[in-house]
Amino acid sequence: MLRIYQRMGQVNWAEQWQYRANLFMYILYWLIGPIVYIAVWTSIAGAQGNVSGLTANDFIIYYMIMLLVDQVTGETVVYNFAYKIQDGSLSSEIILPVHPLLTRTLMNNLAFKVMTTFVLIPVWILLSFLFQPTFAAVTWTNVLLAVPAMVFGFAINFLLSSAIVCIAFWTTRVWALYRLYGIPVALFSGQFVPLQLMPKIIQTLSVYLPFQLFKYFPTQLILGKLSTADILRGYGMDILWLVIVYIVFRLAWRGGLKQYTAVGA
Repeated sequence: MLRIYQRMGQVNWAEQWQYRANLFMYILYWLIGPIVYIAVWTSIAGAQGNVSGLTANDFIIYYMIMLLVDQVTGETVVYNFAYKIQDGSLSSEIILPVHPLLTRTLMNNLAFKVMTTFVLIPVWILLSFLFQPTFAAVTWTNVLLAVPAMVFGFAINFLLSSAIVCIAFWTTRVWALYRLYGIPVALFSGQFVPLQLMPKIIQTLSVYLPFQLFKYFPTQLILGKLSTADILRGYGMDILWLVIVYIVFRLAWRGGLKQYTAVGA
């Protein structure tokens, strides 16, 4: 099995190199949001001194750390799998003795991450020179503590998105549904606004939903903002949601295959 993953990793790595310009444009588009958030919040914090205790530097390091976390925990399932269900090209993959999503699509996601990292790192360093943040709160201990959280975050995000993509077995509107899914992700993951600035009801709900595990929880771990109780609760939710989304994904996949038809299949 490891040899299969290795071979698929090599193939997908080679494929990523065929679309270097596209990857470069994607990451520039992906950077627009965090840069705008930094500019807006630092302006507000600079004018008021702080926002609910968060200074301009706090906002800068929050979004810059989240950029790196998002690079690890993000996924691209809908972009490289949904069309296979719709155009029938999945037929050639489901006859193989490996799971299409958990092998080829997974390795495509990982290869994409490695490729975009080559663009992200120099841009991130450039942003550091531009905004001049102070990372005094970030320690190697916190970073190492956050590594498992980021792995959990990616796994949960990947499986949950895969389950949503399986809706393509029943409808061609999966792209619209995936965009709709992006709304709670942005709201409860701390992507737009740090969760400590959100209304109390949003903060409470986010603790029990999986979305904050994608970005907010690992980011706060790196920043050293969580107590021991918060850390244990976060990892507990990681384990719980990983089990839940895996079960949901398996049910969606099996049910979807029963609905799948394609010319020549």
